Amino acid sequence: MYISAKVDYALRALCSLADSEGPTTAEALARSQGLPAKFLESILNDMRRAGLVVSQRGAEGGYRLALPASEITAADVIRHLDGPLAEVRGLRPEAATYEGAAENLQSVWVAVRASLRSVLEQVTIADIVSGRLPRSITRHTDDPDAWQSR
Repeated sequence: MYISAKVDYALRALCSLADSEGPTTAEALARSQGLPAKFLESILNDMRRAGLVVSQRGAEGGYRLALPASEITAADVIRHLDGPLAEVRGLRPEAATYEGAAENLQSVWVAVRASLRSVLEQVTIADIVSGRLPRSITRHTDDPDAWQSR
């Protein structure tokens, strides 16, 4: 799975918002995470339209989470910014059909999506900020092979 810069920056910004005590400007978020401010502003606008953040104008203005951090999952962010968790040639895995020797490939793509869901739908912004990831997630990261690039 490819994680776009847009999703990475959005998750980082949401974590910063979850950790802040009030509305935070895009510029302050960008500085705190070392992100490009203009690009982050665009991402924050996308997340506002998706209902993940709200903005407040004025001297005390900025962005804040629209929902409790415990209710926003990594999957929510990915789906709102990049679309479905898994696609095959622009189709959902169950719609990708194959014939002959490749006919079982559809099952592989459905399993890939299920695997992504098992991680991304379980991790919330609150989990990331607190460092208390669900055990189903830490089981994966406890495996030394998980840290090996292949």
